Amino acid sequence: MIDHLAKQGRVRMHLTMTAHFGEVVMAHNVIADLKGSEHPEQVVVVSGHLDSWDLGTGAIDDGAGVAVAMESVQLLQQLGLHPRRTVRVIAWMDEESFGSGHSAYAKDYKADLANHVGAIESDLGASHPFGVYAKVKSAELKLLDPVQDVLESFGANIMRLVDVNPGSDLGPLADAGVPTFAPIQDGRTYFDYHHSAADTLDKVIPQQLRENAAVVSVLTYFLAEMPKPFSK
Repeated sequence: MIDHLAKQGRVRMHLTMTAHFGEVVMAHNVIADLKGSEHPEQVVVVSGHLDSWDLGTGAIDDGAGVAVAMESVQLLQQLGLHPRRTVRVIAWMDEESFGSGHSAYAKDYKADLANHVGAIESDLGASHPFGVYAKVKSAELKLLDPVQDVLESFGANIMRLVDVNPGSDLGPLADAGVPTFAPIQDGRTYFDYHHSAADTLDKVIPQQLRENAAVVSVLTYFLAEMPKPFSK
């Protein structure tokens, strides 16, 4: 609209900005474990963040990510799979402001971080996934070949090595040396809705949400089952 008006002459606007920091209140991460059958002390985190901006309903940022994390365990149970390691579903609190949820987790589980063998976060909406971002040692990327083979059937088989942590809530885990992962999602329209009143459930396409759940489920099971975890 501004662009259209500017072509007709000078444009003047008055903006009223109402954003502000409200009262600090207590909130919580939501955590659930599917205990490992052989190494329950070893943990694979699969996650999304629970909080959202209040303009919309937080459907793609990040209700979709929480749904994908929950579905990864639901699919394991539905298929009757019992992975060796514990799969821990986390809905992080306070990703949008200060990250106090992941900071509290790192503090509370400091003594156990050495037993975290991998962590996944989905936080780029629910559009078609192309594969997986992996922050691992370059020589070990080929260990994901079985995941790549499984995901090839619906075009989600790109395995991309990254130097930076691919999930904001995974920062403390990555700093502790835990291998971190995230689905590579088609983000071309994500920022059309991100942090806006348009971030509502109608933007989530069920089939593409299922594709994201498939990627994260396959990766979760692989990390929880692989004979020897990625090195730190």
